[in-house]
Amino acid sequence: MRKVTLILDDGSRYEGKSFGYERPIAGEVVFNTAMTGYPESLTDPSYAGQLMTLTYPLVGNYGVPSTETGPDGLPVNMESDRIHADAIIVSDYSPAYCHWNARESLGDWLKREKVVGVTGIDTRALTKNLREHGVMMGKIVFDDEPEAEEPEMPDYGAINYVDIVSTKTPVVYAQGESRVLAADAPAEVIDSTLNEPGRKRVVLVDCGVKSNIIRCLLKRGVEVVRVPWDYDYNNLKFDGLFLSNGPGDPDRCEAAVANLRKAFTNPELPIFGICMGNQLLSKAAGAHIYKLKYGHRSHNQPVRMAGTDRCFITSQNHGYAVDSSTLSKDWEPLFINMNDGSNEGIRHKKNPWFSAQFHPEAASGPTDTEFLFDDFVKLL
Repeated sequence: MRKVTLILDDGSRYEGKSFGYERPIAGEVVFNTAMTGYPESLTDPSYAGQLMTLTYPLVGNYGVPSTETGPDGLPVNMESDRIHADAIIVSDYSPAYCHWNARESLGDWLKREKVVGVTGIDTRALTKNLREHGVMMGKIVFDDEPEAEEPEMPDYGAINYVDIVSTKTPVVYAQGESRVLAADAPAEVIDSTLNEPGRKRVVLVDCGVKSNIIRCLLKRGVEVVRVPWDYDYNNLKFDGLFLSNGPGDPDRCEAAVANLRKAFTNPELPIFGICMGNQLLSKAAGAHIYKLKYGHRSHNQPVRMAGTDRCFITSQNHGYAVDSSTLSKDWEPLFINMNDGSNEGIRHKKNPWFSAQFHPEAASGPTDTEFLFDDFVKLL
């Protein structure tokens, strides 16, 4: 293993060894406290542009499952068709793996997908640094390469990562099948594709959607029309609108907010947003978004449903949050984070519009809040 060094913006350095693809890389350094689920996390588009640190010390011991695609066009075991994180940083990588579903090692998968992997880092010290100072930009360099080869630090907040990871063409999903359409497909073609009479149809705005969100909708008997993040869907025929998760700064997504405000002209249209979808719904409602000090990335975030004593353990992956105090009088918080009091969802006081900052589909993670999909489908 070649020796590498992780260098943060504050000048701190962490030495380790490479076990993935060998190339210098720079990005936003974040940490995830989940004990399992690295295949799902790595393929979550919300990690685009980030160097993902896992706090659980032993990683790789259960390998990586197959990357096969099912008849509905969705990956069977992953959350997208490729790894989106730019690197994974662990304390102790296990090249030997054992699991009934494993097909290859984590290191071999990273090399095949050309993603950097670093082991031997003191991830506890790194995480304590990030918790104290907040997330920072960082770069991974190889000790035996000249400084001229070191990558430049990108401006994470200035890059529209949603545009990078979103689908480029509409895709229609029905039970057991899917169809990719041309980018310029007219509304009447989209409306007629895989359209089964009597079945409800949901337009999903893809800001970096996880596959399990689509699976959760399909298993509840609805058709899904997946469109690019900036697509104007208001001329389509559909019964509900879904706003997906995604990476980066929601302030880069003004086109999505503009289309959403058009949808607000139909007060009877059910709308449900998750993660980035919560932030976009809030922006369309006039609220402000701010960046969290070090984000919420784990399987154990406690949230409370506002106005009740109902609490849930949730899976989360986001670096921005909604300022609840800036919501207009027509909106109110739906969920509240029990650790730091930050917003975890909003709802309209009259119309069927609501959202969650966490991931009810929870892949991987607890499934305590999957009932939100049922609530949404009942509104269609």
